[in-house]
Amino acid sequence: MLKAIRDFFDRQLGDADAGRRAHGIELATAALLVEVMRMDSTADAAERAIVLEAVRGKFGLAPDEAERLIALAEEEARNANDYWQFTSVVNRRFSYEEKVRVVALLWEVAHADAALSVYEDHLIRKLADLLYVSHRDTVIAKLAAREAAPSRDPGNAGTA
Repeated sequence: MLKAIRDFFDRQLGDADAGRRAHGIELATAALLVEVMRMDSTADAAERAIVLEAVRGKFGLAPDEAERLIALAEEEARNANDYWQFTSVVNRRFSYEEKVRVVALLWEVAHADAALSVYEDHLIRKLADLLYVSHRDTVIAKLAAREAAPSRDPGNAGTA
């Protein structure tokens, strides 16, 4: 698996050192998004589309590159023992504002299927804490994602 990840980034980015540096942040961010997508046990098309668009927009990837990154992130997430291996990379590489944007993307994924589960809510709050994003910024991102969601079920909107 590690060889597949290394090969992907070496092919996409050319320089091996730059590829490994970029690999860490891209894969870590994608893995966090995938974890939210998997949290409610039904990763639907809307959530997957948000994850794909998020990694494409955040990292400037072509559609096929984004698909490969998500496939690698799904594998990494399945084999992960904890979230620290992903959040530590994000903490090292991203500014506070970029980490707030990652939390906002996590909320967008959770709200993509118009139903925020308590498991998604709990996970995102936990990840926001691990990323050292303030409660205030986490709630602001959550409310923005909820407002932008296609259609909401008020009975399952979660709590702020």
